[in-house]
Amino acid sequence: MMEVKINMVKDPVCGMNVDEKTAALKSEYMGKTYYFCNQSCKVVFDKNPQRFTDDHSEHEGHGCCCCS
Repeated sequence: MMEVKINMVKDPVCGMNVDEKTAALKSEYMGKTYYFCNQSCKVVFDKNPQRFTDDHSEHEGHGCCCCS
């Protein structure tokens, strides 16, 4: 049996885990690819990516309202 490896990454806006291989929504910023759970998170990120790429994102892991 072949093992399938899933690469989960965090949506930088809401902190939700997203499979980077199947994610339909993504953005490039400063040479890095960011993946999103839905269009709302991508739009928020694209308006101000620096807000979510600093070491201490205010949204990290708190279950932002965009994903409720």
